[in-house]
Amino acid sequence: MLTLLFAAFMQAATAAQAPPAPPAPAPGSPGTFKAGAELDAAIKKAAGITPDMATAPISITDQYRVNIVHRGKAAGAIAHPGNTELHYVIEGAGTIVTGGTIVRAATAGGPATIQDGVSRHLVKGDVIIVPPNTPHWYKDVEGTITYLEVRFVAPK
Repeated sequence: MLTLLFAAFMQAATAAQAPPAPPAPAPGSPGTFKAGAELDAAIKKAAGITPDMATAPISITDQYRVNIVHRGKAAGAIAHPGNTELHYVIEGAGTIVTGGTIVRAATAGGPATIQDGVSRHLVKGDVIIVPPNTPHWYKDVEGTITYLEVRFVAPK
């Protein structure tokens, strides 16, 4: 019986995993294009479903992820192993904390924070680049903040 349960669990876990990302366009290809109106509609639709945190994918490949992210409130601290991130603020404002050390919440389910990080106030037009494995945290959001997020592995 235990073997059957384990097999069923493994089958469900495998089915739930996302398929591998497609390869990036080959050198010399015409590239990836998305019209601004299409992107605007996609993030508005996503934010209508989950206004606190919504993501609209632009291009997801095996080498990079490009999304538009909309935040309606602050979120917990996180670090992405091996990935550099670039955030370009499209609209809104907020405070991001980068660097330092992630501190897990004292209560179960509470958001993680950052100790000894650097706080920066971001507004429309600002860019921040977060190096790989660097903690980052949108500590405060003034109304909402929407940004273009590009996550990639930077060459050495």
